[in-house]
Amino acid sequence: MFGNLGDMGKLFEQVQQSAAKLEAELESKTFSVKSGGGMVEVIASGKGEILDINIDDSLLEDKDSLSILLIGAINDAMSMVEKNRQNSALGMLGGANPFKPS
Repeated sequence: MFGNLGDMGKLFEQVQQSAAKLEAELESKTFSVKSGGGMVEVIASGKGEILDINIDDSLLEDKDSLSILLIGAINDAMSMVEKNRQNSALGMLGGANPFKPS
C-alpha cells in the first residue's frame, strides 16, 4: 500500500538534508535596501532578521520622514527575503511549483 518503507525513510532523510541546506543558505544571505535616495538603509538576513539600519544624520530632526522611509525600507527588505525564500524552496523542489495551476 505504501511501498517500501525503507525508501520512504531515505526520501524523508533527503528532504531533511535539503531543508537544512536551504536554511543554511538563507542564513548566509543578506539583503540591503535603501530608501529616500540612500538616506535610510536596512540590511536583513535571508531569514528575515534585521541586521543593521543606517540613517542619515539629516533625518534625525524629521521624525515623520524618518518613520516613512524606515517603514518603506523594512517592508522592501522583508519582501526581498520572502521572494528569495520562495525561489529557494522552488529550487529545492526542482523548479516545480505545486501551487501554480497548470
